[in-house]
Amino acid sequence: MAIAVERFLEIKKELDAAGVLLVAVSKKKPIEDILALYKLGQRDFGENYVQELLEKQPLLPADIRWHFIGHLQRNKVKYIAGLCSLIQGVDSLALLDEINKQASKQHCVIDCLLQVHIAQEETKFGFDEAELAAVLSQIAERKNVRVLGLMGMASFTTQETSIRAEFRQLKSMANKFAHYFPINQTPIVSMGMSGDYSIALEEGSTLVRIGSLLFGAR
Repeated sequence: MAIAVERFLEIKKELDAAGVLLVAVSKKKPIEDILALYKLGQRDFGENYVQELLEKQPLLPADIRWHFIGHLQRNKVKYIAGLCSLIQGVDSLALLDEINKQASKQHCVIDCLLQVHIAQEETKFGFDEAELAAVLSQIAERKNVRVLGLMGMASFTTQETSIRAEFRQLKSMANKFAHYFPINQTPIVSMGMSGDYSIALEEGSTLVRIGSLLFGAR
């Protein structure tokens, strides 16, 4: 078995105690590894590539909750609109409009997170605070999407103070704009991955995306 069973159980126990959702990042991992975690009780899995998700989904249990966590191109939204429990990383108004359009065609409402650019690297995607405010002010006009919170990726650095500040910034924005998210529901703050999830927990993450700690290096 390729997965790290003991580590998974330790992390899951830690996150459950904190009330934080674990999304197991299964991109480029075989069906048998995903099934191994599924048999241990894991139900939320994250994929980065549309084609890979389309290939895996029919081969795995129907009660898996799929999260799309990669950069999503508008012309591929139609392929995953009915498959995902949550589309994370919505990084433009045009993409949000396309998701709304495809959800309308399927007579459903699609749950999303808006991606905020909190990292120092310009190669990462996402809204700045002013753009985020502008999009959220228009969200009520889009009846077939439901924005549940925010998602962000910290800088790729060993400087804990920088990572912590970026996570704190994202949490602060989630609190500031909480009135735009569903009433009586804590906004989702998706932040923290294998290398920095412990810091994310300390800064108020409600959802972490962990891959290599569970499945091994890709």
